[in-house]
Amino acid sequence: MDDRAVSGAGAAAPVRDPGLQPERTRMAWRRTTLSASVAAVLGVRQVLHGPGTPVAVAATVLIVLVWLAFLRGAHRRMAELATGRPPGLAPRAALAVTLWTVALAVFAMALIV
Repeated sequence: MDDRAVSGAGAAAPVRDPGLQPERTRMAWRRTTLSASVAAVLGVRQVLHGPGTPVAVAATVLIVLVWLAFLRGAHRRMAELATGRPPGLAPRAALAVTLWTVALAVFAMALIV
């Protein structure tokens, strides 16, 4: 049998071969969570070894909270990828991940400045 499936209308449609796409996507999520983890650890380190101003402590707490939320979302997405081809990332989830990333950058800038 060839690599085509019969659709409801009787026409042959190519069978989707995901290849390594799910693995590449999972690896991208892992790299992103590693980068976010490094940013969170550096933020905590900055506060522990720095002057420890209230703004720095608040920024670090926010960094850790955003980091935890990001890890939760990334873990959920990686778990979906492990089960096969997951549905596309919902616009709301994509917006949340984008906002978490921007928030990490903003809070990190607050620590530096």
